Amino acid sequence: MPKYVIERELPGAGKLTPEELRAISQKSCGVLRSLGPQIQWVESYVTDDKIYCIYIAPSEEAVREHARQGGFPANAVMQVRAIIDPTTAE
Repeated sequence: MPKYVIERELPGAGKLTPEELRAISQKSCGVLRSLGPQIQWVESYVTDDKIYCIYIAPSEEAVREHARQGGFPANAVMQVRAIIDPTTAE
């Protein structure tokens, strides 16, 4: 199943409290449960003004539907074409 990187512009994201991050995570998980097991949230990276999320989903549209239902921005949704790491150099 395809993997996606979602860029979410959220000014001040890096200043969100643990409680705010928990609430966002709970909202996301609730929407994911309603959408079914075909879409999965892997992890997210919080920076100063953006959150980058990794999802496994059948389509970009499924990722965008999660964003719509959750009220989350999805400024860019990019399908991962390859994964590399230091072992790729070997």
